Amino acid sequence: MKGFIRSEQEFSLCGLNCRLCTMNLAGHCSGCGVDNQSCKIAKCSIEHGSVEYCFQCDDFPCSKYEHISDFDSFITHKNQMSDIEKCRRIGISAYNAEQKEKRRILDYLLANYNDGRRKTLFSVAVNLLDIDELQSVMQQLEANEDLNDKGLKEKSAFVTKCLQSVAEKKQITLKLRKK
Repeated sequence: MKGFIRSEQEFSLCGLNCRLCTMNLAGHCSGCGVDNQSCKIAKCSIEHGSVEYCFQCDDFPCSKYEHISDFDSFITHKNQMSDIEKCRRIGISAYNAEQKEKRRILDYLLANYNDGRRKTLFSVAVNLLDIDELQSVMQQLEANEDLNDKGLKEKSAFVTKCLQSVAEKKQITLKLRKK
């Protein structure tokens, strides 16, 4: 978007975790307003003095945030408002450090356990589960020595089962919610 510049592209202006989005993973999205992408929230940022994050605006949350987490796009919007609050509470540096660790986990899962059908599930899981829960799943994978002898479909099914189990305990569904 012309005139819209952000120094940080990993956590979006509106509170999405761009680093964990399937479009970003595939190299199809560079972040807020980059590559002439149109975005009503980026336009609003320009109108309000080019704030880096909506939560820095005096008008936040505004009408643009009504129903913002009702449905998903390429990435889950379910925790959008709670992620904004967490970022505000712990600071962007700490929040981005956590997101980098989540991206490392997501990259590992995709490289070692994706049977070609799990990218979205892994992305949603890494977005919605806490870092300690993800690290627990990673420990389960490391502890299961028999897993190395399995084929990719079996490995993929095992990690999916682990992620689903953690999500079910928190009453989280690991699917994108479409309109």
